[in-house]
Amino acid sequence: MNNWKQILITPHQSIREALLKIDSVGTQMALVADENCKLLGTVSDGDIRRGLLKGMSLSDAVDKCMYRNPHTARSGECQDAILARMRREKLHQLPILDEDNHIVGMEILDDYLLPAARENWVVLMAGGLGTRLGELTKATPKPMLHVGDKPLLEIIIRRFLDQGFRKFYISVNYMAEVIESYFGNGEHLGAEIRYVREVKRMGTAGSLSLLPELPVEPLIVANGDLLANIDYAHMLDVHVDSGFAATMGVSQYEFQIPYGVVCEENGLIRRIDEKPVHASLISAGVYVLSPAALAHVPSDSFFDMPALFKSLIAGNMNAATYKVHGYWLDIGRAPDYQKANADINTVFQ
Repeated sequence: MNNWKQILITPHQSIREALLKIDSVGTQMALVADENCKLLGTVSDGDIRRGLLKGMSLSDAVDKCMYRNPHTARSGECQDAILARMRREKLHQLPILDEDNHIVGMEILDDYLLPAARENWVVLMAGGLGTRLGELTKATPKPMLHVGDKPLLEIIIRRFLDQGFRKFYISVNYMAEVIESYFGNGEHLGAEIRYVREVKRMGTAGSLSLLPELPVEPLIVANGDLLANIDYAHMLDVHVDSGFAATMGVSQYEFQIPYGVVCEENGLIRRIDEKPVHASLISAGVYVLSPAALAHVPSDSFFDMPALFKSLIAGNMNAATYKVHGYWLDIGRAPDYQKANADINTVFQ
């Protein structure tokens, strides 16, 4: 925890002041220390609640309800050992002390559970017209249609945030102002959001040429109309380990022929397959592109993602697949949108 000094309090400050510190930082605990930052005790919201039940008031000094023998760890202890101890003793916070019992840090269990921060850009394609959804998209851009209690695009962004991604470009065109007004710079979501503004139809890859600078790391490109439970971080890691120019997320699509299929040879029937099921891999609408792949995107032109992969393959640049497992739904038609709303509370609890 980098801001541990914000939860320091002296033993003579009031319980009310301790509560304000705990509430403002969100640690559930304040550290009670002397003027030399030597730990005297801790006070949690639970300690305060118990003190108030015993008749203390918010104006009383905090040393009346502080816990005087808190668990602590020593500076230099292995983080794995600290984490194991916190889990074993069910501690959510652990003050870190030097050899003279001066506070030098604070470990928070939740910090260990956060995903590793990813500096890679995520580009979300959200400029389409959504004409197949008919009346639904006449007043609302498709990525802003609510699935459950949130716009679809927010669900997608939050999925990336949960995996450590923070830096986003949203490619906008149709009703761009609705998207930009809702998300702004992304600060309220804990994200950094910028916009690529298409002034004409650019396809599913063309707006990549409008990025203000070339990335130095691989970036993820995803369609803004997908409700999917994808491990984007793992997909990125597999791409980096492979050293390929591009990786396409693919999903298995099955369809059944509703008739008996006759297999013949030289006019003779060899067998009849009754209502066979065929399976094919289809693009899942999510891609990882290395910086070198972006050189194949023409400047300010309509360009679809399949054309980019064809160009890479023609240029002898390796392009791989990444099989997407679990829930995946392309919201392109009204029945898909209805299914998304029916599934949201069970798939994305």
